Amino acid sequence: MKFFLNPLLQIQNYYQNLPVFSSSIFEGNLYLSEQEAQRAPIGIFDSGVGGLTVLRQLYEQLPNESIIYFGDTARLPYGIRSQAEIIQFTREIIFWMENQGVKMVIMACSTSSALALETVRSEFKVPILGLILPGAVSAVKAGKRIGVIATPATAKSNAYKLAIEEINSDAKVWQVGCPEFVPLIEQNRIDDPYTREVALSYLEPLLEQEIDTLVYGCTHYPHLATLLRSLLGESVKLVDPGKSVVEACAQELDLLSFRNAYPPLPTRFAVSGSPQEFSQSSLQLLGFTPMVESVNLEHLNFNHVQQDSGGIISY
Repeated sequence: MKFFLNPLLQIQNYYQNLPVFSSSIFEGNLYLSEQEAQRAPIGIFDSGVGGLTVLRQLYEQLPNESIIYFGDTARLPYGIRSQAEIIQFTREIIFWMENQGVKMVIMACSTSSALALETVRSEFKVPILGLILPGAVSAVKAGKRIGVIATPATAKSNAYKLAIEEINSDAKVWQVGCPEFVPLIEQNRIDDPYTREVALSYLEPLLEQEIDTLVYGCTHYPHLATLLRSLLGESVKLVDPGKSVVEACAQELDLLSFRNAYPPLPTRFAVSGSPQEFSQSSLQLLGFTPMVESVNLEHLNFNHVQQDSGGIISY
């Protein structure tokens, strides 16, 4: 599956810290001034609470940034959806985020990053960062026998495997689709004995290959870090692409001079499903109960999505 426009150029840019996005993408009165661009929020989305792991990274690495978080909880899990469905959902979310005035979008969902990133990059001018390449770069820095746990759709796409092998052809990569993880995490069953049984069944084939690195191929999975570490032991390195994509986000904000130097606004949370359920699920994961609004994406009219990619290349 082809999911980069030019993998070698992108990898070179990543390592050499070359500019990737151009400030011209903000032309057309999206922002009236540089100050407004700096103060504009970063949009981040996932199918549910998984993206909260990336949100925590934003809080840690970019504490001055205002953030809009969207969880497409009415249509989760994404990992069993078709590529056409994922592309359509992603379009709707990014269109809504553009209308909220975001200056950048982080796809905090590996399934969307694997199946929809290239398509939506060609349709929207706002910078859009995905998880796959940053995660792959971090993985090859960590080891050479790399396991990837992911949703069935992400595993089937071979996105992480292709990206890792493109960077280091000597790396060995094994992938496992984990269909039960997202529902269990969304149901707050992280400490359930059944979740441990499921996790062991997913990890066994990777342990048989003597992996030295495990990539969280879904942003939900860092919520299972304690459980996974207990099953893997201390020798296997854990790679969180969410941390890497936020590092890439910080780099792009600096290149565009759009890093916020002003006090941030409170994080805005929105979901397509039940705000109450998301708020309750988030309490354990965030440490506070967020105020959550409901958004109906299916009623949006996004027929005017722009076709000019603004010269953006993919992360």
